[in-house]
Amino acid sequence: MVKTIRVSEDYHEWLTAHNEPGETMEETLRRMTRGPHPEDVAGLLTEAEADAAKEAIQDLRGRDRDRLSTARRAFDDGDHDK
Repeated sequence: MVKTIRVSEDYHEWLTAHNEPGETMEETLRRMTRGPHPEDVAGLLTEAEADAAKEAIQDLRGRDRDRLSTARRAFDDGDHDK
């Protein structure tokens, strides 16, 4: 099954710029979005460091949700008849 995704023109240009010869867009996306193999990073952090990193990520995600909620409220409270 083939699916179509919508991306901004800027993102498409960026992705196209990173497309290697003979590579499909799917292959480029997979390569660009794939993180390192777990075996390549195993043991780089102590358990305490890994826990601190996870907490920092959760904090950032929470702030992003808060900013999105604030933007939605500002938009919903705005005057749309102008």
